[in-house]
Amino acid sequence: LVLALLGSRGVVAQCPSPAELRPTNGTRVCALLYADNSPYYDQCCAGDVLQVPPGADLPYLPRGWAGRASSLVVGTRCELTVWSRRAKGGKTRRFTAGAVPRLQEVKRGLFGDWNDAIRALYCTC
Repeated sequence: LVLALLGSRGVVAQCPSPAELRPTNGTRVCALLYADNSPYYDQCCAGDVLQVPPGADLPYLPRGWAGRASSLVVGTRCELTVWSRRAKGGKTRRFTAGAVPRLQEVKRGLFGDWNDAIRALYCTC
């Protein structure tokens, strides 16, 4: 299980399509989590990136990523399950193939949202 942390700070970006989740070497990527979002959708999916391979089962996210994801993209024929507490505790949510440029627009219970709330994940393709 290899996770790649790619730095791309300050880059203005638009979320990639699920079909684009293949790095240059051609291996499949299950999901991408982005540290930054924006009020402007064409500038979402920016900042640092956590690349999640198929089959990743992370009850604890890598250092610096717990509670940091603000945007995400899930690859074609993949499903990302996330939890609001480490060790797969708390609220849970499933994301299927597609882009979520602003996790603050995804409700997490009555008073919360998923922006900066992901602390564990499982991704399958």
